[in-house]
Amino acid sequence: MRTPLSVVIGAGGTGGHIYPGLALADALRRAVPGAAISFVGTERGLETRLVPDAGYRLHTVDMIPFDPALGARRYLLPAALMKSGAQCRTILRAQGAHIAVGMGGYPSAPVIVGARMTGLPSLIHESNAVPGRANRFAARLTPHIAVAFDRSRAHLPGGTRALTTGMPIAAALAGLDRAALRDPARRALGVPDGARLVLVNGGSLGAARLTDAAVGLAARWRTRDDVHLLIKTGPAALDDTRRRLLGTPAAAVPYLDRMDLAYAAADLVVCRAGSATVAELATTRVPAVLVPYPHAPGDHQTHNARVLSDAGAGLLLPDGRATPEALAALVEPLLADPARLAAMAAAAPGGPHAGAAGLLADHVIELADQHKELQHI
Repeated sequence: MRTPLSVVIGAGGTGGHIYPGLALADALRRAVPGAAISFVGTERGLETRLVPDAGYRLHTVDMIPFDPALGARRYLLPAALMKSGAQCRTILRAQGAHIAVGMGGYPSAPVIVGARMTGLPSLIHESNAVPGRANRFAARLTPHIAVAFDRSRAHLPGGTRALTTGMPIAAALAGLDRAALRDPARRALGVPDGARLVLVNGGSLGAARLTDAAVGLAARWRTRDDVHLLIKTGPAALDDTRRRLLGTPAAAVPYLDRMDLAYAAADLVVCRAGSATVAELATTRVPAVLVPYPHAPGDHQTHNARVLSDAGAGLLLPDGRATPEALAALVEPLLADPARLAAMAAAAPGGPHAGAAGLLADHVIELADQHKELQHI
C-alpha cells in the first residue's frame, strides 16, 4: 500500500515566509488529498495565528534570529540551532515525514538541520532577490534549492543548480480576475462610488513610516470625495490611526485577510517590497509605489522592488523620503492619469508566480517519492 505523503514545512517570523509556505501546503493537498502536512515555527512570529487559522498543525521550537543586532547573544546561535535542530528531528520522526521544506526565515533553518540529522531529503525555497542569512546557511545542508527570482542564484551556495519556481502565492491571487471581482470587492471594502482607491500595505505588521505618510495624505485629501485610502496598520497602531483619520476619506484595518478583494478594488498600492508582495503585485497586475524597508538584510527589499520598477510596473520611493508631500507628488499624478495606470498594470512582469505553488509542490512530491522508493530497496 502506498504510504501517504508526509511533509513538514519550516516557515515563520513574517508573512513573507508564512504565506508562501501556506500556498505550498495548499498545493500539496490539492495534488495529494490525503497528505499529512504540518509546520514548524516559534512562539514569537505570526505563524502562531496564521498557520492554525489556515487549518494546519504548528510545532514550535526554541530558535533565535540569524541577526547581527543580537550583539554578544549571536554566540548563542550555534547552541540554539543544534537544540532546535534536535527538536525538529523529533518532530520529523513523530510525523513520519518523507521530506522537510524550509521557506526561509530563522524558524525554518532548524527544519533543514533536523532533516540532515534524520537522513531525510530537504528542500529550501528562497523568496527574496537577495537571500536571507538563514537560507544562505541552510543551502549548505541540502542539494535541493528553489528560488523565486533568478537573480538570487548568485547569492546562494549551490545556487547554480537552483530551480526557479517563482513565488508560491495563494490560489485566489494566482487566478485573480480583477475586472470581474472589482465591483463586489469595492462594496465589501466600503469604497465610495466613483472614488479611486489607494491601498496602503505596510506588510504583515504594518509599517509606521507608511502609516504616517498615508495619514498625512488623507489630511491633504480631506475635502476630496473622488479618492479613498485603505490603510493596513497592523493591530498595534489601529486605534491611534483611526483617531487620526477622523474626517478624512480614509479607513484603517488591522489585517487584510482577503488580499484578492484588496487587489481587485485598488487602483494603486503603496507598500513595502517584501518578496511575497512583489510577486502578488506582478501576478495581479496592480500598479504600485514601493517603499522598501531600509533595514532588510542585504537591502533585499530594494532589489525586490526593482523587479517591478525596472519593468515600469511600479515606482520606487526610498523610505527616508516617504513623506506625505513626496507620496502625494507620486500618487496624485498617477490617479489623474488612468492611461498611465493601465500601462503600469500591463507592464507587470507576471513571470512564473501564478504556477509556482504547483511547480514547487510537484518538486517536493518527486523528492519524497524518491526517498520512499529508496527505503523499499
